[in-house]
Amino acid sequence: MSTLPVIAAVDGSDDSLVALDWAFEAALTRDAQLSVVHVQQYPAWARPDSLPVGRPEPEDDTVLNLARRYLAGREEKPTIAYHALEGAVGTLSALGSTAQLLVLGSRGRGGFASLLLGSTGLAAARDAECPVVVVPKPGRRVHEGPPVEPGPCVVVGLQVDSPDEATLSFAFAEAARRGARLQAVAAYTWPLHLWTTATAQIVQPAEDQDAVEAETRSLAEGFLAPHRARHPEVRAEATAAPGDAAGALVAASQDAALVVVGRHRRRLLAPARMMGSVTQAVLLHAASPVAVVPPAPAED
Repeated sequence: MSTLPVIAAVDGSDDSLVALDWAFEAALTRDAQLSVVHVQQYPAWARPDSLPVGRPEPEDDTVLNLARRYLAGREEKPTIAYHALEGAVGTLSALGSTAQLLVLGSRGRGGFASLLLGSTGLAAARDAECPVVVVPKPGRRVHEGPPVEPGPCVVVGLQVDSPDEATLSFAFAEAARRGARLQAVAAYTWPLHLWTTATAQIVQPAEDQDAVEAETRSLAEGFLAPHRARHPEVRAEATAAPGDAAGALVAASQDAALVVVGRHRRRLLAPARMMGSVTQAVLLHAASPVAVVPPAPAED
């Protein structure tokens, strides 16, 4: 069994129970412990010495007792542990240093009904040291994408100008666990426009879209090659999509078991952890669970 557990964050909401189901299956397939965690959050501006002393024991926590009843009666189970914690919003994100995976619902009990992803989910996806899986409410629909073949599929976003090896490694490993094919979506800008100082206007270069698409697909295939060698059982294909990367990934999420995206690397002039606009858009709108993978430690 792995020394690092799969952590499921619960708060008693229906969304968190859907995420608990996902984490339960993930722990089984990884032969890992499932840690069910309820964090009683206090506002970031509150001083700890102004709060009630002590926290409830796991046996007295009503949210954890709900989770126990929800998981009761299942024949095949991983080892399960329950933890009651208290802290600010960052408490949940900090648990990523002790987990191989952090799983939570798209919107907790305290969120507004109009929001598709709560602040806790955004913070965890941005800050946790392990991959974070956000599980949406069942039945979410997105705009129609191109027809896909039946069967389980893991979708991964691939930037051909700055590919992230940690994201690709996670996606291939997840596809192998699920017996799923892998679809790598590489977006390219089209139509291309260049600014010319001679006429002070934007012009369209004499580029052929088929050529740009073929080059994008060729670059993507090259980045997939070493991962195919490590996972020969995974059938992986590269798709070159014109235009918006987020739109292509959201469309692909309708029939996907999981969408995998990377988190921004830290930059010299922006040392704080960031989450790119594509990743955030996918989290907000995808129909399938979304895994946000942090960069490898050496790159972070």
